[in-house]
Amino acid sequence: MKCNIRPAILKDAYQIKNLINEHARKGKMLPVSINQVFEHLRDFWVINDAKNRIIGCGALKIVWKDLGEIRSLAIKNSKQKKGYGSMLVNTLIEEAKKIGINKIFVLTYTPAFFEKFGFVRIEKTKLPHKIWIDCINCPKFPRCDEVPLLRII
Repeated sequence: MKCNIRPAILKDAYQIKNLINEHARKGKMLPVSINQVFEHLRDFWVINDAKNRIIGCGALKIVWKDLGEIRSLAIKNSKQKKGYGSMLVNTLIEEAKKIGINKIFVLTYTPAFFEKFGFVRIEKTKLPHKIWIDCINCPKFPRCDEVPLLRII
């Protein structure tokens, strides 16, 4: 499993968008526009294979003074179940620790995956109202069906 995890750079943006939207078309995550990727590029980390192709991505968004969100975690279909998603989640958790975030949440359709990392299910009402600003543009608003989970670091 030769790979490299690194912060995203500008030339990664279209691959990130395509990877996320491939999963979004199957209802596994929410779609993103190229504008959203560029606006939040500094939040993204990517994982490259031995041929330097992006096979996965994930973002760590700072939400508040002590709160972050892992979002847009996606692994190429042909590379799933090989530990790449776990590697990205662990990288994002370590990055959160480095910058002083002590609580991370996710909104996901795959809660069991995140529970392996110590995330626990919570009520949506336990999250600050500030996080719902992104939801206004969501096609599923106001009928969110993602599962919220939280991890205290």
